[in-house]
Amino acid sequence: MIMYLARQIPQATASMKDGKWDRKKFMGTELNGKTLGIFGLGRIGREVAIWMQSFGMKTVGYDPIISPEVSASFGIQQLPLEEIWPLCLLNDSTFAVCKKGMRVVNCAHEGIVDEGALLWALQSGQRSTGRVHRGAVSDRALVDHENVISCPHLGTSTKEAQSHCGEEITVQFVDMVKGRALVGVMNAQALTSAFSPHTKPWIGLAEALGTLM
Repeated sequence: MIMYLARQIPQATASMKDGKWDRKKFMGTELNGKTLGIFGLGRIGREVAIWMQSFGMKTVGYDPIISPEVSASFGIQQLPLEEIWPLCLLNDSTFAVCKKGMRVVNCAHEGIVDEGALLWALQSGQRSTGRVHRGAVSDRALVDHENVISCPHLGTSTKEAQSHCGEEITVQFVDMVKGRALVGVMNAQALTSAFSPHTKPWIGLAEALGTLM
């Protein structure tokens, strides 16, 4: 999506399908030498940084948990939010101090970017393009803007991703039943208490009821 924004691929494709040949209108920009600001430096944030560094991008970021030393180990310079706003994103006040012509990519859920502020920034020329990973369409003016690329949450919409999800869920269930360590569990404490000795009679009852039904 970052490359799509930089080279205006969807807009140029739509123009070609409309029988036009507007090379000058869709003048793009190179990624080499540009700065990419990443909010959240977990596994996905790190992988994005590594991928985009291969294009020659400078990667800066912010994460309230991961230390600057750890983020530096995969090529990301951690900066305070106040220093990142002039380089990137997110509402009226932050858009106002952003670098003019910057691009926003939101691959998370709604609510992270103020859509009204994003539309204003596009119309005023404060930023050139935007990519919004959308749920329900709340503002057609934003979706219909010529410099916006939007899609209906397609992040995991591949056959491979869906297959991997099923495999991971199955493995987690097997590991849970066999008492193995679980990864990424939100209610680990509740699971531990659920399998404590005093709950075993209730588990047996649930199994019996399930068999009966």
